[in-house]
Amino acid sequence: NKVQVGCVCRLETAIYIGNMVQAAATAYYRFTLLIFNCLLTFGSYFCFDMPSVLQQQFQGNLTCLNSTESNETTNCVEGLGMTPQQYNLLYAIYAWTNAVVVTLSGFLTDKLGSRVGINLFSFLIVLGSATFALGSHFKGTSYLLPLMLIGRLLFGSSNGSLIIAQDRIIAFWFKGRELSLAFGLHLTCSRLGSVLNFFLTPSFERNFGIQWTLWGGMLLCVLSFFSAIIVSVLDKVGTKQLGLDALLQEESKKVRFRDIRHLSLRYWLLVVTIMFFYNGIFPFVADASKFIQDKYSGYSQQEASYIAGAIYDSSLLLFSIAGILVDYVGLRAIIALISAVLTLPVFALLAFTFVPPLVSTIWLGITYSFAAASLWPSVFLVVPHANIGIALGLATSVQMIGIGLCHLVVGQLLGNQSRNLKILVWHWQQVMIFLLANIISCVIASIFLNIVDKWEGGALNMTTKHSESAQQETPEPSETSPLLRDSSGENRIN
Repeated sequence: NKVQVGCVCRLETAIYIGNMVQAAATAYYRFTLLIFNCLLTFGSYFCFDMPSVLQQQFQGNLTCLNSTESNETTNCVEGLGMTPQQYNLLYAIYAWTNAVVVTLSGFLTDKLGSRVGINLFSFLIVLGSATFALGSHFKGTSYLLPLMLIGRLLFGSSNGSLIIAQDRIIAFWFKGRELSLAFGLHLTCSRLGSVLNFFLTPSFERNFGIQWTLWGGMLLCVLSFFSAIIVSVLDKVGTKQLGLDALLQEESKKVRFRDIRHLSLRYWLLVVTIMFFYNGIFPFVADASKFIQDKYSGYSQQEASYIAGAIYDSSLLLFSIAGILVDYVGLRAIIALISAVLTLPVFALLAFTFVPPLVSTIWLGITYSFAAASLWPSVFLVVPHANIGIALGLATSVQMIGIGLCHLVVGQLLGNQSRNLKILVWHWQQVMIFLLANIISCVIASIFLNIVDKWEGGALNMTTKHSESAQQETPEPSETSPLLRDSSGENRIN
C-alpha cells in the first residue's frame, strides 16, 4: 500500500544520505582532497625561487659580444643586467606585498570561504607569473624592472593568500586527526616544486634561454589553477555530504575583523618565533647559489644550485616524517625550540669556516623540516576554526615583514656593484652573521613560547598520551565534530 511504499522510500533515502555522509567522512575522501590541495602551490613554489637558481643570469651582462672563451666556457654571463640590490628587490617586494595583503586576504577567506580564496588567488598567481615572464623580454630598457616588480607584486600577494586558504582547508578536514601529517604532505609537495626548480631550471635555461624558462614556470602555475577547481568541487561536495556547508556559511557571517583583539599571547609568541626562524631561511636560499660560488672555489652555477637546493631536498624527504612524529609525540613548542637551537651551528659554519657547504644546506633542511612541522600546525591549535584565515594572515604578514626587511639588509650588505659578478667574501660573512642573529632571536622567542604555553594550559606541549586522556574525559565526538572544534574542545565556532 501507499504507506508501505512511503516508508520504503524514506528508508532508502535515509540509507542513501547515510552512505554519502559516510563517504565524505572517510580517510579516503579527505586524503583524495589533500592530494589535489597539495598541488595548489606546486607551480608557485617552483616559480618563487627561479631567480635564485638563475641569479647569474638576472645579474649578468646585457651582451657578451667581447667575451673571451676558455675551456669551452666564457668569462661573461649574458643576462638581464640587474644589480645585486635590484635582484634582492625582487624578493623584498614579494615579502612586502605579502605583509600588506595577507591579513586582509585571511579575513576575506574567513568571510567568503576557502573555495573562493583558492580559485581567486591561484588565478592571480598565473597573472603575476605571466607578467614577470613578460618583463624579461624588455631587458636593456626601462620597462624591465617595473614589469618584473609588478609581476612579483601580483605573485607575492596572491601566493601568500593562496597558502592561507590552502591551510584553512587542511585545518577543516584534518584537525583532531592527522593534522601535522597533512601539513607535512602539503609542504612536501610544495617543496617538490622548489627541488625540481633547482634541478631542472639551469638545464632548461641553457637550452631555451631565460625568457622561455620563465614562461615554463608560468605553465606550472596554470596546472595548479586547475587543481584549485578540483579542490573546490571536492570541498563543496564533502561539506554538503557532512551537512556542514550551511553551518560554515552561517558561522562565516559572524566573523569580524576585530576578532584580532582576542588572539592570545601564546599566538603572538608563536608568530614571532615563526618570523625569526624564516628570517634565517628564505634570505639565505635567495642568495645561496651566488654565495657558494663566491666563497667556495670550484663550483659551477649548476653545482651551486644543486647544493643550495639540498635544503629543499632534505626537507622534501623529512616533512612527512616530521609531521608523523609531531602528531605521535606532541611537544610542538619544545620541538620548535630544539630545531632553532640546532640551526645555530649552520650559520656559524657558513660565516666562519670553509666546511663544504653541502653539510650546512642538508643540516638546515633537517632543522627546517621539524620547525615547520611543529610551528605552523600549532596555529590551528590556539585559534578557533572560524578565525584561522585571519590568524594565518597575521602570522604570514609579520613573517613577510621580517623577511622583507632582511632582504633589504642583505642587499645593502652585499653592495650595489653594477654587474660585478664577484662579491667579496667578507660581505658574505656579514650576511651570515646577520642571519645567525635572527636564529638567536628565534631561540629566545621559542623559550618564552614554551613558558607562556605552560601558563596557559600546555596545549602545544601536550603529549599524545595526555591528549588521549583528555579526550577520554570528554564525551566521544562524532565523525565530523573535530572539524569545527577549537583547542578548548568547544564544538561551536566563536
